[in-house]
Amino acid sequence: MTGKTGSKAGARTGRVEQGISQTHGNTHILHFLVRLPRPMEKVWPALATEVGLAAWYTPADVLEPRLGGAVALRGVGAGRITAWDVDRVAEYTVEGGRVRFHLERDGEDGAALRFTHEFQDERESEQRWRARFERLIELLEPGP
Repeated sequence: MTGKTGSKAGARTGRVEQGISQTHGNTHILHFLVRLPRPMEKVWPALATEVGLAAWYTPADVLEPRLGGAVALRGVGAGRITAWDVDRVAEYTVEGGRVRFHLERDGEDGAALRFTHEFQDERESEQRWRARFERLIELLEPGP
């Protein structure tokens, strides 16, 4: 995984750097590396709150923000939070599969999102996730 952090006049810009799709039997796995123009603590609410998820991915009808908490992602499924490390890791395991967001620091003012989605059906695609991540980047871009 390589790539340089983009900048214009000192301001970071986000980008979807890498997407990998794998299939193991009936299980499909998507991996992405997404560079985000905000520090981890500013990105976290977009990945771990009802309002944040609805702004770029899907509404969370239920989200109990703790390990083992209930989660219901509209159009995805209901289940449990199977990993939770505030400002770093949110993993939602639902009947439609597993969605994992893992944040890392990326320089002084950015974050790298390592994303994994495991699922059984064909509804998801690399292109759909790229479009979602572009919305997330737009949401997080610094204002004027």
